[in-house]
Amino acid sequence: MHNEILNAAKKNEQNVIKFLRDLISIKSLSSQEEQVIHRIEEEMKKLGYDEITIDPMGNILGRIGKGKKIIALDAHVDTVDVGNPANWTVDPFKGDMKDGIIYGRGACDMKGAVASIVYGGRLIKELGLEDDYTLYVVGSVQEEDCDGLCWQYIIQEDKIRPEVVVIAEPTNLGIYRGHRGRMEIEVRTKGISCHGSAPERGVNAVYKMAPIVQDIEKLNDRLGGEPFLGKGTVAIAEIRSTSPSLCAVADSSTIHLDRRLAATDTMESAVREIEELPSVKKAEAEVVVLDYAVPSWRGLTYPTKKHYPTWLLPEDHPVLMSGIESFESLFGEKPYVGRWVFSTNGVAVMGMHGIPCIGFGPGNEIYAHMATEQIPVEHLVKAMAWYAMFPLVFTSSSKLR
Repeated sequence: MHNEILNAAKKNEQNVIKFLRDLISIKSLSSQEEQVIHRIEEEMKKLGYDEITIDPMGNILGRIGKGKKIIALDAHVDTVDVGNPANWTVDPFKGDMKDGIIYGRGACDMKGAVASIVYGGRLIKELGLEDDYTLYVVGSVQEEDCDGLCWQYIIQEDKIRPEVVVIAEPTNLGIYRGHRGRMEIEVRTKGISCHGSAPERGVNAVYKMAPIVQDIEKLNDRLGGEPFLGKGTVAIAEIRSTSPSLCAVADSSTIHLDRRLAATDTMESAVREIEELPSVKKAEAEVVVLDYAVPSWRGLTYPTKKHYPTWLLPEDHPVLMSGIESFESLFGEKPYVGRWVFSTNGVAVMGMHGIPCIGFGPGNEIYAHMATEQIPVEHLVKAMAWYAMFPLVFTSSSKLR
């Protein structure tokens, strides 16, 4: 069967290239994904998906089959913005191709994966690989702004709870089994404003913040973790202040923290570490985990805390074994098994809801968010084949357990 899948994937190479170039040509920032969602819908209809749904949040879910076991392939359709156009040597929305590489915003993160999972479904239909499973091919929204929010909605409101979700973020065709979580935290100090010509009359909130900044830098060095996912980190991403004018003492100061969570961290422990810093106590600073409440392209607001939990699939988990078996049967070699440095929708699927996740995606994550963003066509074809093979292997393996 693996030869038939590989041959069919190769035959669909030009189709998946054209589809990806179309996707790249459509700008789709978070909460602005409507056009790209409808382009995916058009392709799914052409390829004969059994059912296509765009949910109230704006996620697109293409269904194949109606068996007992529910499996999902997930790729987010939104991208970050271009940044400084001068950094690009190609048009970021053209999908230029040279020497077997496609360039453009979203090529790697992660419209290449969107194209491959959609065509993975095509191979299943073309080769009659349906078994006792229901496959959802999901184009999810708002991930760049709030990873996992889309899957909170799919699980809690659409009432779809798969047995396994494949996260198709770029893995360079390796198989990934987890990543650190993250949080967005603010630390806030208050002061008393006065005229800048006599600062002794007030209390400068920035001066109260200064030792907190130093303590957080030292805290980063002390944070622990475990060997596979690595240690936790904390970084100050922004500092700002307010005052009645530029001739006055600052009456408030705020720092924004990017806190990466190790497997040993929780939301409560991460907040407590900040609150217990001597400088935070002395300044009577407020420590706040931020909220996300931004309307989707369909106008739906689904609020959540900006806490994105760590997840890690055990080394001997059946889902991981099925992923490895799928790779070996197709390509005749053992895959690299690793983890992401960044976070993905797995924060909600496995981190919040305990549904096993596995990562497999085309492209190298080092190109994500860069002006050199790119993806090899070879990766698109191999990923397409793996996405067609995995449901069959997982379902067969489950029958033996």
